[in-house]
Amino acid sequence: MSAIQYHTLDNEALFVRDLSKGNLLAFNTLYKEYSHRLYRFAIGYLKSEAEAEELVQEVFTIIWEKRADLKAELSFKSFLFTIAYNIIKKHFRTKCYLTEYFKSGKDEDFDMQTSNQITFDSLNQYIADLVNMLPPRRKEIFIKSRVEGLSIKEIAENMNISHKTVENQLTDTLKFIRTSLNRESLPSVLFFVLFISL
Repeated sequence: MSAIQYHTLDNEALFVRDLSKGNLLAFNTLYKEYSHRLYRFAIGYLKSEAEAEELVQEVFTIIWEKRADLKAELSFKSFLFTIAYNIIKKHFRTKCYLTEYFKSGKDEDFDMQTSNQITFDSLNQYIADLVNMLPPRRKEIFIKSRVEGLSIKEIAENMNISHKTVENQLTDTLKFIRTSLNRESLPSVLFFVLFISL
């Protein structure tokens, strides 16, 4: 297939076939074709531009990692949006459990072992425990950001503090969590996946 043919998706199967062989031009073409649609799909559920953008990146990262398994005869679009939908479902399951945990105000272990309810359940538990160790205001800012989904501007207005204060508190919290994970030798990649899904 010549380079000029990559300007159109008249025959998507050819692009999928070439992508399965590791062709970056085919990958970039499919990304340009579907990333905006995927973004609109994601933001309809997540109501957050940042989370929608992160979801698009995660989906296409998965596509690239699984490229060798792609079948040209199957619907690439369906595969793409199925991945996105599953990530979104994980997002809401995780948010639901963490919200209940933080609202409970309890120090005892929170049971996250319900079958097929949460991915990375032990990591969620560990991070929830870390968050409960934070000073009250820092904990409140983190929950408003990662659990309630408020923007930095909304948190600043809600708590009557500056944008910079919110940013600094979130940065310090994420650094604290990441350092704690490293200290326990927990894979850092799980940290990033978890915070995409929150």
